[in-house]
Amino acid sequence: MYLVESKGGAIGCMLLSLFFLGTWPALLTLLERRGRLPQHTYLDYTITNLLAAVIIAFTFGEIRAGTPEAPNFLQQLSQDNWSSVLFAMAGGIVLSLGNLATQYAWAFVGLSVVEVVTCSITVVIGTTMNYFLDDRINKAEILFPGVGCFLIAVCLGSAVHASNAADNRRKLNNLPGKVDARANSADNGTTANEAGPKDVENGNGFKDKAKVGTADFLVEVENRRSIKVFGRSAVLGLTITFFAGFCFSLFSPAFNLATNDQWHTLKEGVPHLSVYTAFFYFSVSCFVLAIILNISFLYRPVLNLPKTSFKAYLNDWNGRGWALLAGFLCGFGNGLQFMGGQAAGYAAADAVQALPLVSTFWGVVIFGEYRRSSRRTYVLLFGMLFMFIAAVGVLMASSGHRK
Repeated sequence: MYLVESKGGAIGCMLLSLFFLGTWPALLTLLERRGRLPQHTYLDYTITNLLAAVIIAFTFGEIRAGTPEAPNFLQQLSQDNWSSVLFAMAGGIVLSLGNLATQYAWAFVGLSVVEVVTCSITVVIGTTMNYFLDDRINKAEILFPGVGCFLIAVCLGSAVHASNAADNRRKLNNLPGKVDARANSADNGTTANEAGPKDVENGNGFKDKAKVGTADFLVEVENRRSIKVFGRSAVLGLTITFFAGFCFSLFSPAFNLATNDQWHTLKEGVPHLSVYTAFFYFSVSCFVLAIILNISFLYRPVLNLPKTSFKAYLNDWNGRGWALLAGFLCGFGNGLQFMGGQAAGYAAADAVQALPLVSTFWGVVIFGEYRRSSRRTYVLLFGMLFMFIAAVGVLMASSGHRK
């Protein structure tokens, strides 16, 4: 079994994890904006997310000969370690609920703001819990100022959304009648996959593209996307976002308990779960819950999405490759975060929650978020990103070393 033991190796895992975890939400948002139903996308994503955990377990978890104190992945599957396994599976359940919630929140609030708010809540709650669970191996005088930076970023993220939403309303006020007619396409039984001519390169929609950031652009996005958001309260999107953030704040502490047994639930002589074994069980529970919920959402959709079926899902190959790639990125990103956290402390590993730095980049480049917005929105956006950059540096500087 291969273990990351140096602080430098742990920071390397965190940085790579940061890129992976910041990229996969952009891929799922891209598919939703092209009109693919989120139930179909999430089912594809879930499959490769589990496959990533299996690959990690059979490579890093089996790469060297195990010892009685640190057995390999396959050896641990037959040991009496179910108390730790349950902690790992609980972590997978709350992560699955959080990921599922964010998939709908992105449509209402935007990729950048959702990632900022959820990740900041994760750090404020989860990092504090991990600090005490890790027996305070991280430097508190450095760690908690970093947590404070994330907390400020939460407030700025909410302000960015409010300012950008006001900008969009001003743009749409110049298009009377046009917005309502298109925003109600979901109500008359027409989905984005059925309405309008098709643009092969960029999904379904109008061939004559509007300039990014304009009112016409906002209407075209609304016409294509699967989740219709015009005319809905932003409070709904923020409520879903905060629920997701609370779920995310619990998965890392649960994984910490699974691998380090701080509550002494294992029988005497039973070795702690390795990162790879815990991550396997973690991903299995995440997979099972996601399958159950999303198959039920096929037939009983939420947010006025059209009904579909499992057969329709199997035949829907539009964007499937991107969804499968997103699952791999998320799976390997989570695995690298846990590998780094086991070496340097899970509180420091929460630095990967700065993934909105990556997500905001993709949001601006791919989706044109904040284009032609007001000066106030730009000032708040840059302030939010600055606080994230500061928080990442501070949290990584607080890294300790687990004995």
